[in-house]
Amino acid sequence: MIVRYEGDGTIVMITQSDHALASGLFAAHWGNDIFEKPRPYTSLVRAAMFHDRGWIRYETMPMLDAQGKTPSYRQVPNSPEQLKAFEWAGDWLGEIDPYAGLMIAKHRTGLWQGRYGVITNPPAIQRGELPPHIKAFIAHNEDKQQPTAAKFDAKELATNYNLLQVWDMISLYICQSEKLASDVIDPVPIGYAGKPGVGMTLTPLGNNTVALDPYPFDEPSLTANIIHRRLTQTKFKNEDELQAVYFRTPPQTMAFTFVPKH
Repeated sequence: MIVRYEGDGTIVMITQSDHALASGLFAAHWGNDIFEKPRPYTSLVRAAMFHDRGWIRYETMPMLDAQGKTPSYRQVPNSPEQLKAFEWAGDWLGEIDPYAGLMIAKHRTGLWQGRYGVITNPPAIQRGELPPHIKAFIAHNEDKQQPTAAKFDAKELATNYNLLQVWDMISLYICQSEKLASDVIDPVPIGYAGKPGVGMTLTPLGNNTVALDPYPFDEPSLTANIIHRRLTQTKFKNEDELQAVYFRTPPQTMAFTFVPKH
């Protein structure tokens, strides 16, 4: 769950599942004269669209922290139950589409390891020494990934993992912050021929419009609708009350439009 305590005193809550839908939209429209269309196309769109399905367990029961606030996803404890849900997501999608399942399993294990170093900007989160149970989870799941990964081209897998991180980051850019600021994602792969990736600037233009340079999509502009709930109540006596307020709050959408930089 992406949680934003807004300046107007409300709480915006965006499920990881809804954030991932935007990532899938970006994957589905990726490719033009500058950027090569992803391949295998359907598997990568599927992976992007469902890459955070391991959060569905938590999203059925958002919690309160010790300060009485509902935490954003990075502050949610990695309990045994949550780790089991993360692993389940890769297994679930892998039964439908082995390539897509492998991609989201790699996404999960990579997040604790600086996205495997494929993104230089924004800088990776400095996590320090990982707890033993996270190290064990990573080792176990990386071992599980190997038989499937061995069936595919390693260089193509590496490019597609990098692309998945980019789609994730573009979606997080519009979901995480109340006010957008200029940013750069680097490197962004342009294809599969081994050419170096490029730095992509994200420049807010106002009215929820963002200029991308270079522009990666197959349409002159692309609009993503982010499903969210805006809670006007911000203090809760317990988690039951939080969950009741959350479930009773009607979902809304906020539209963000991406355009080329002129």
